[in-house]
Amino acid sequence: MGVSMIKPLSTNYLSSLTDDTGIFQHTKFGIPDRSKGYTSDDNARALIAAVMLNKRIRDKESLNLINTYLAFIHHAQNEDGSFRNFMDYNRLFIEKTGSEDCLGRCLWALGFTLSEPSVPHNVQNTCKYMINQALPHVRSLRSPRAMAYAIIGLTSMMQTENALRYKFPYPNMESDDPAFLPEAQIVSLIEELAMRLHTQYQSNKGESWQWFEDRITYGNAMLPWALFKASHFSNKEAFRQTAKESLDFLASITFAKEGYFKPVGSHGWLDRGGEAALYDEQPIEACEMLLACLEAYKTLGKETYREQASLCYEWFHGRNSRKESLIDAETGGCYDGIHASGLNLNQGSENIVSYCMAHEVMHNE
Repeated sequence: MGVSMIKPLSTNYLSSLTDDTGIFQHTKFGIPDRSKGYTSDDNARALIAAVMLNKRIRDKESLNLINTYLAFIHHAQNEDGSFRNFMDYNRLFIEKTGSEDCLGRCLWALGFTLSEPSVPHNVQNTCKYMINQALPHVRSLRSPRAMAYAIIGLTSMMQTENALRYKFPYPNMESDDPAFLPEAQIVSLIEELAMRLHTQYQSNKGESWQWFEDRITYGNAMLPWALFKASHFSNKEAFRQTAKESLDFLASITFAKEGYFKPVGSHGWLDRGGEAALYDEQPIEACEMLLACLEAYKTLGKETYREQASLCYEWFHGRNSRKESLIDAETGGCYDGIHASGLNLNQGSENIVSYCMAHEVMHNE
């Protein structure tokens, strides 16, 4: 099925995975698996998807989803500004602090939500407050992906007019919350995190290995995507060059000679000097590679990157190693990925959110 033949997405499937707490982490063939509870990771990604849907649909249901997912992230934030991740079905978080990647994903979602003008002001103000609370933790990030998520969220926010100013309903309204986000601090953080990624890449790359680490695992495309975003913000050619080299290397591994996208498999990944694991192929990798390729196209203007983004989108619809669509025509859900033996017929939140993001970006940018 070609891209032009795909019907517009609605909020129906997202809503079916969401209760008044948030989006469930897992399903059993599309039915929410309550025993697995919720995560901030999934609610952050779902917030991005809901904001994209609301931008196009502008209906009550998509706005309700935004409020639900943002309320979950707000609940997950500790008093010191860090975030908890895993919550059981009894609405109890089972850890005191989540991973660095969790904090980065939350910042990505908050910054992206803040960057969208169609989002109501009260939602934007909540995002600003939460970002401000989280900023003291950003400089201590060491996970490359956490830094990438944070860069993408912070640059998205900074590129939005009046993003740093709270919108109070009355000019003289008093508030206990800071009226402004610290612009100079955010600029400094973006530069510092991007420089760390750039330095790590330069230290690790070799003649036949243009990558940030000795292993390619999950969320790979976020790293070059973040440096492309940082290069727009800081206009540093070094960031742009590192982003291009690393994305081109990743593309050389993940686009099959037969003309389809094939992400590195999660059962083994790819070690330096080794062979890429063939399976499992996961939807989140197709989505994030699509986003990185589109950023490369916007930055460098090469049509190849837009064509690669299209291949990542078409992966969902059958242009893949199995020649099978991952979209369930009955539910509108997205299957969990491609195993060696066939499709994984579960339809969890990470995967439908990944498809929502890919669909909305390809059809509405």
